[in-house]
Parts: sequence; structure tokens; C-alpha cells
Amino acid sequence: MINNMYADYYVNTLSENERKFSFKANNPHEVKEWQDEFRQELMEILGIPKIIARGICQLNPVCINTVKLDDHIREEWEITSEPGYRIPFYVLKPLEQKEPLPLVIAVHGHGKYAKDTYVGILHNEEDRIQTVRGERDIALQAVREGYIAIAPDQRGFAKTRSQKDIEEDNKTSCRTMQMHALLFGRTLIGERAYDISRIIDYAATRTDIDSEKIVVTGNSGGGTTTLFAAAVDTRISVAIPSCYFCTFEGSIGSMWHCMCNYVPGIMTLGEMYDVAGLVAPRPFLAVAGRQDHIFPITATEKAFEELCKVYKAAGFPKRCELYVGEGGHRYYKARVWPFVKEWLGV
Repeated sequence: MINNMYADYYVNTLSENERKFSFKANNPHEVKEWQDEFRQELMEILGIPKIIARGICQLNPVCINTVKLDDHIREEWEITSEPGYRIPFYVLKPLEQKEPLPLVIAVHGHGKYAKDTYVGILHNEEDRIQTVRGERDIALQAVREGYIAIAPDQRGFAKTRSQKDIEEDNKTSCRTMQMHALLFGRTLIGERAYDISRIIDYAATRTDIDSEKIVVTGNSGGGTTTLFAAAVDTRISVAIPSCYFCTFEGSIGSMWHCMCNYVPGIMTLGEMYDVAGLVAPRPFLAVAGRQDHIFPITATEKAFEELCKVYKAAGFPKRCELYVGEGGHRYYKARVWPFVKEWLGV
């Protein structure tokens, strides 16, 4: 009886809920007005203005290590994102480089080895198998396509976990960090998106990076950050979330997901396809797995259908694509790099 009552409550709440920024624009001018207002309120509920209010501090970049490998150079860096917090990340760059190159920011999801996986640092045989099967070495793929890649540790992973979680070898500190963020009117998604913006600030200081051409991509939790970062930071040229783009109702509202996925009040503003609409008219490729049971393909296809309306109204319908891989919750690179090349022209 209790379960039925709760199900009714959720269904009723969904049916009664009016989303303030449900897309209704008809032309590019109306799209721009809608985006400007929505983006501001989205940033508010993500808590980004509260992060900024602490003060935009100096990046203070420090290079920790540089390794020359067979076909690229791997640098290890840290920068300051906000007072008291530093972002660890790798930079991968081709051995031979004569001019500034586009940047691919590759954002990991809920894997134990975080950024290591994305640059091809494999810790054991199981890690190797999962990385190869899931095409998870995205930053390594990017540098081999001729781009510079940055692979950060997202907050709550690797050495950014709490000391307790590090000592107990827990995979993430997502719950703890989300709860702490909420106490101060912030969200973990907002913090992670803000970190991407700070990485872009850093990229703009490097002469080897063309900071006018920035791609952000990642799988699962990396897809989450990709979507929200591109929605709030218009410096991102191309957004490619993998195994995340769906509907809030059909995914994180209908089954268990890590607490880091939740933004209080998001459904009073818009559905996930409305958030993705803030990326328009910049190129957007949603990558999905047909057998992904936590981001169901039927809801993803519905979300894509709605997102296409935004791109059509903005005047650029061909800049929005959905690629579906014949498998589960993993990365599918087949369409990614051709898409990047088409829209960056590189």
C-alpha cells in the first residue's frame, strides 16, 4: 500500500509540475532570449554564483610530472579552481606540434581509476579489459586524432575523495560531497561544471591550445558534467555527452542513481532536453547505448526529438545528432571523432 501511495505521489507531482522554461520559442531571437534567462536561473540552482562569490582566485598552475611516450607527451598538472580546492588533471599532446590545436576535455564517470582510465593508464587486467571493451580511454583517443586532450579528476574521485574514503578505498565521495554542497546552496554538478570552466581558463593561457575550439565529452557521470558545463559555459564549441542524455523523468527520476546526479528544483525549470537546448546552436552529439538500462533508449529518443525542436528554431537543425551504439552503458567512439572533425574543420 505504501509503495502504491508513493507511486501515485510521484506520478501526480509530475503531472502537476509546470516547468518554467519548457521550450516554446519559434525563431532564433526568441531562442536567444529563452537561453539567456534560463541559463541564469540554471546557474543559480546549480550554485555556481555562490562558488564565484568566494572569489575567482589565481589558477596557480603547477606541473607535477612530464612523460614522453611512443606517440604523445603526458603532462600531469594541478590548478586552483576555488579557494582551498585544486583540480588534478593530465594534459596529452602530440609529439610533433607546429601550431595551436583544438582541445578535447575528456571527463570520466564513476570508474575507480578516474582520469587514469581516460588517458590509458591501466592498473590491472580487469581494468584493461573494461577499458578496451568500453572504449573508455577517451583522452588517449583524442590525442591520437591530433588534438590536445585534458583529462581531469572530477570532484569526489581519486585523490579528491575524502580522507576517510581514501583510507577505506571507497570508489567515490559523491554522497559526502553532494551533502556538503547542499548545506551551502551548492550542488556537486555545479561544482564539477565550474571546474570545467576553470580548466578552460587554464587552456586559454597555453599557446599550444586553440581555445576557440573546445570539445567536452565523457561517459555516464562524465556525460552529466559535459551537458551541464556546455549549458552554462558558451566557450565550449562542441558537446558530446555519452550514456547520460535522456529525460530526468525517465532516468534519474525513475530508478536508483548516484546522488551526484540530482539538482534540487531542476524539474521546476526544465527537462533534460531543455537544459541541452542551452547548447544550441553549438554542435551537440548525444551518444547512447541501446541496452543502457539506467538511461533507457526510449526516453533518450524522446529527449532527442524535443531537443531537435530547439535546434530547428535556432536555425541549425543539422548540428544536433543522436548516435546509438548496440550495447549497454559505455562509450561509443564510432561517430564521435568524425563528428568532431566535421564541426571543428580539423
